[in-house]
Amino acid sequence: MSAERLLIIDDEPDICAFVKEVAEGMGFEVEATSDPEQFKALHDSFGPTTILMDLVMPEVDGIELLRYLAGRKTTARIMVMSGYSEKYLDSAQSLGQAFGLGGVRVLSKPIRLAVLREALATSEPA
Repeated sequence: MSAERLLIIDDEPDICAFVKEVAEGMGFEVEATSDPEQFKALHDSFGPTTILMDLVMPEVDGIELLRYLAGRKTTARIMVMSGYSEKYLDSAQSLGQAFGLGGVRVLSKPIRLAVLREALATSEPA
């Protein structure tokens, strides 16, 4: 069994289900939530090796979660996704790096299957 563990947070259940199905097919153990408090609890108990998070959700700002992850000194690979412009994603990527997180990869919504698989298969953050 793979030691790869993926934690997903997104306010769209269909996105969570899609990513979970793809990741499990690739051998990941997966936890998914739309609740920021559950995300924080899962981060600490599940020990993800990869985190995929939406930047824009009604209950929490993705930048706030990046700060949280930096404060917890997470070593997980982080992928942020959004339907907003590439400039917004680039800013989030730079901010994650400024927070001291390892490379932060960005994905545009809607997520294409091939792009998601490639991102999950990459062992090093982009």
